[in-house]
Amino acid sequence: MSRIAKAPVPLPQGVTATIADGTVTVKGNKGTLSLNLTAGVSVVQADKRLEVKYTDPNDARMHAGSTRAHLANMVHGVSKGYEKKLELVGVGFRAQVQGKVLNLTLGFSHPVNFPIPAGITIETPSQTEIVVRGADCQQVGQVCAEIRDIRPPEPYKGKGVRYANEQISLKEGKKK
Repeated sequence: MSRIAKAPVPLPQGVTATIADGTVTVKGNKGTLSLNLTAGVSVVQADKRLEVKYTDPNDARMHAGSTRAHLANMVHGVSKGYEKKLELVGVGFRAQVQGKVLNLTLGFSHPVNFPIPAGITIETPSQTEIVVRGADCQQVGQVCAEIRDIRPPEPYKGKGVRYANEQISLKEGKKK
């Protein structure tokens, strides 16, 4: 068994897990997440902990560690949540949330309207900062990647949408 799969996932206070029909559902104050288990992998709940077991040592063993990691991410998400920050770098680049839409002005000839998916909250503390929050780690990362793909940082001046504290290696300009 992999070392990751051997470690149990502790359930903090306020988080409950339900295991039924090959699906694990985790509920907390930030929301509800569920995970479909692959064949040969099972989850057992004992003493406020989730333990991953597998039956087939060949095929299911490789899925046991990733199942445990997904469960740990789900428990962290429904108890504390996930947060990622984006920065807008460029003259006139602005972001504003209006209802369920993120309005972006990124130097195009038209404003970009990004619909906010369910389960995600987006805030703009300033015009050049975007904070994405949610319970699902994968969904938060995917939404941030989609916003960044609208205008990724260009390599000469670094203008565009970037993650907070992301280092952009700039190219040297044309020499005379």
